[in-house]
Amino acid sequence: MNSSPDTKDFSILIDKCLDLSTTPTPISLTVSIARQALDLYQDGALRKSFVISTSKNPPSCVENSLGTPNGLHEIVDLIGEGEPRGTVFRGRVSTGKLYWEESEEEQQKNLITTRILRLRGLEDGINSGPGVDTYDRYVYIHGTNHEDQLGHPASAGCVLLSNRDMEELFNAVDLGSKVMICA
Repeated sequence: MNSSPDTKDFSILIDKCLDLSTTPTPISLTVSIARQALDLYQDGALRKSFVISTSKNPPSCVENSLGTPNGLHEIVDLIGEGEPRGTVFRGRVSTGKLYWEESEEEQQKNLITTRILRLRGLEDGINSGPGVDTYDRYVYIHGTNHEDQLGHPASAGCVLLSNRDMEELFNAVDLGSKVMICA
């Protein structure tokens, strides 16, 4: 997969913000499902690219599809500040355990680790509203205990990063930061 940044995705983010009469944010993210990459922009300039994993299933906004939703989103919750790297979350609450302290059976799963950026879709009928709502589907950007799978589709709909990268990204974004997910 090509991991070099694609500024076309950032242009799509800007155009979609204008279409929806919403303001682009100083810190913006683009997620490329094709490249398995998340690009962090600050004031329109690419600041950093991260290797990610999106869904094993095809991209989809449909409830229960286990696909990564496309379209324009915003970050509505920043969860996990101050928790140790590798902390496991269930129901968006720290378990107090690090992923390697979990049972072998639990470690086989894609655990939600380190930090959580909760997303809300901004496009009615696409990724917001009944049957397609990103927020109601609990789609996040978060750390993973399976960093060896990054760069390949491996999630159940979320966007996964290494735990180190997740800490860095968490510290760079703001509530309300726009996120454009592109196929």
